[in-house]
Amino acid sequence: MMKKATVQLEPLSCPSCLQKIENATKSLKGVDSDSIKVLFNASKVKLTFDEQVISIEEIEKAIQSLGYEVEKSSVRAM
Repeated sequence: MMKKATVQLEPLSCPSCLQKIENATKSLKGVDSDSIKVLFNASKVKLTFDEQVISIEEIEKAIQSLGYEVEKSSVRAM
């Protein structure tokens, strides 16, 4: 079951943060790598993932392990 997620992060300070976040989420099993969009000005990550393979909590953990604070996430059906 594919779901769309929007992950709100703390304000991003550097454009290189985008690449790090993109690479970390791309490497996760169950995340559609073509769907990943990191919005620098809005400090958001938008992506599509397969809920049966990975949870939003695991995606948040992958981002937090890079040192970025996740403020909130919203998940909706496609």
